[in-house]
Amino acid sequence: MDSQHKSLPHRNWSRIDTWAFISFAMGMFIESYIFGMSSIATTWVKIPDSYKALLLSRSPLWLIIGIGIAGPVSDRIGRKQVFYITMSLYAIGAIGITFSYTFYLILIFLGILLFASGGEMNTIMALSQEIMPRQHRSSTMLLELNFIPLGGLVLAAVAFSSLYSSIYFQRLMVALTIIIVLVVLVASRRYLPESFLWLASKGKNEQAIADAKKYYGEAGYLERTDNTKDLSDSRDLNKTSHFWLKFFATLTTAFAGTTGFGLIAYELGPIIFPNLTDLILLVSSVAAFAMGLIGFFGEKISRKSMLLWGNLGALAFTIITYELIGTWSKYIILFWALVVILNAFVQLGYLAEDTLKSEVWATKSRGSLTALVRFLGIGLYIPTIYITYTYNIYQYMLFNILVWVIGSAGAVAWYILGKETGKGIPIELAD
Repeated sequence: MDSQHKSLPHRNWSRIDTWAFISFAMGMFIESYIFGMSSIATTWVKIPDSYKALLLSRSPLWLIIGIGIAGPVSDRIGRKQVFYITMSLYAIGAIGITFSYTFYLILIFLGILLFASGGEMNTIMALSQEIMPRQHRSSTMLLELNFIPLGGLVLAAVAFSSLYSSIYFQRLMVALTIIIVLVVLVASRRYLPESFLWLASKGKNEQAIADAKKYYGEAGYLERTDNTKDLSDSRDLNKTSHFWLKFFATLTTAFAGTTGFGLIAYELGPIIFPNLTDLILLVSSVAAFAMGLIGFFGEKISRKSMLLWGNLGALAFTIITYELIGTWSKYIILFWALVVILNAFVQLGYLAEDTLKSEVWATKSRGSLTALVRFLGIGLYIPTIYITYTYNIYQYMLFNILVWVIGSAGAVAWYILGKETGKGIPIELAD
């Protein structure tokens, strides 16, 4: 780019960015809300204990099916087009779940909702990285991701509020929340642009420039890209020697983040403490959300450091929790303290890995490769539900330690060998 282009000032936050943030944040919220519904739904109908594992495992299963399809589709037809599909499925699933009086109807409509939410979140991760102003890219992504534990918190609150009402009323409240969020999504996405980085990667530079001017003004197209290189993404970074390092680091930490949080927030209740299911989800979500407020300082924080300390901290406190089983089994206040601290570290690592795995790939394959890592990371979580379902508390916590050893290995590898992608680095350099 010429010197005139390079001299352009950084652009401030715009009204379009506000609508985009609302759209992405609520998309993250509803994904978590729907994912946690399986734990709540175990109380909606009378089912054998052996079927509970089936219901719990269907959440990540349908989620990764949605991820696996939406990733390549978003690379092919565009990010914004995928949202029209996912929002339509949300409407169908929300209405259906209200009238799901049998176990099989719950499976069907919950599957539709999960499929949509998997595709939704994967597309949000790609589009947010590509259209948010570079001086706010890290902060917005981290804060959007922090709406994930908020979704679990609201779900637990809805479940508690309707706990002593009829099962139908509880289902109705759960579905009504989805409909309300869907209305917000429809309203906010009227102002959502297509990724002009994606358009440029497809050779549609003229459309990219026209769209950027339409949404951001004359200078927006140039100001929202890295001025050190041409916008068109002609490099095939996925064939460089760094590919396997990226893949190893993102996959191991993605597996640990998903499985580590899931085994505490979603499975610990149904498997070990069935009477505390809703409360464990609530406390875990509050702790994770509180830690996620670190996103306000996202442009100043090293992504590598977040990833490292999140995983190592989770490993350390899982070991401590294991060693103190005999103590916190007697003193419940210690149990809740450990749940809070552990989930805070889990959230720190989760924010870092979820941001990292969507920012290190080239634009033209960002949707597909983000989906691949998420598909495998969440997919590996599924067998852990069946593996741990018959464990006692000692075996359960030992398994959790193994999970965080795996995550820590990826975090250490990226800290030593990987590159910094936080601290305000534009997406064109992060990838």
